[in-house]
Amino acid sequence: MKILLTGANGLLGQKLVALLRQQPGVEIVATGRGANRLAGVHPDLRFVALDVTDGPQVQQVLGHERPTHVIHTAAMTNVDECELNREPCWQQNVTAVAHLAAACAALNVHLTHLSTDFIFDGSAGPLAEDAAPAPISYYGESKLAAERVVQGTAGLRCAIARTVLVYGVLHGGGRTNIVLWVRDSLRAGKTIKVVDDQWRTPTLAEDLAQGCWLLARHSAQGIYNISGDELLTPYAMALRVAEYFGLDKSLIEKADASTFSQPARRPARTGFVIGKARRELGYSPRSFEEGIAIVAAQ
Repeated sequence: MKILLTGANGLLGQKLVALLRQQPGVEIVATGRGANRLAGVHPDLRFVALDVTDGPQVQQVLGHERPTHVIHTAAMTNVDECELNREPCWQQNVTAVAHLAAACAALNVHLTHLSTDFIFDGSAGPLAEDAAPAPISYYGESKLAAERVVQGTAGLRCAIARTVLVYGVLHGGGRTNIVLWVRDSLRAGKTIKVVDDQWRTPTLAEDLAQGCWLLARHSAQGIYNISGDELLTPYAMALRVAEYFGLDKSLIEKADASTFSQPARRPARTGFVIGKARRELGYSPRSFEEGIAIVAAQ
């Protein structure tokens, strides 16, 4: 089994590299747009430069490498950036997927494609795989369009993994996550405002990597919800982080989403029902407390 990963430098990509290297009989080709950020951690990792928005380059790399499976994690995921910079968002989130889907179909490669709860309007949750999408942000629109590209590509064997609010530790720095942000703010004695009117099922990056690996290993087809299974508000998450580290909870102020002015709208209530992934794949995510402990140890 030969797995080509896109976005190997990103949070999910890094967790997948670590997980796949432990699997017997799995060969990994890590790809990304920039330099290999994992060289210090995995010096023998095969890394190939790949810009997934470049159609001929996608065809050339897949044709040369001949993977049996592709796990596509590369995307533009900053919701506000997507709202303000729509052309690069569409290029990275839709055009790139069209290139990959076409190349995978032509070469009979199984594709695992990552999607998001932001394809929903947030009027109801937790959601099952058959819920009707209705995005309220440009990011959500682009990710729904990508799902439709994948589903509409003739002859493509593909699984779509939808996920929610991924958190974890990125090697080499980058964006923070809710666990570290809350911990570090409270340790510094800062008061923080955290929303209590948005609901999510937060997903540990290591669990999402496990879900993607299970989809690839089974060459699964169709849509699967791969997330945590506890429905929490960011405020509730912040309280649990404070409890875990023994920090002052009185510094956490409850706020509602209208307190913050952001270019893109966020769905109020999403979260996923993950029964299908549990039954068909044996997927089993950690609790949020277990996730905090894993992040803390890193």
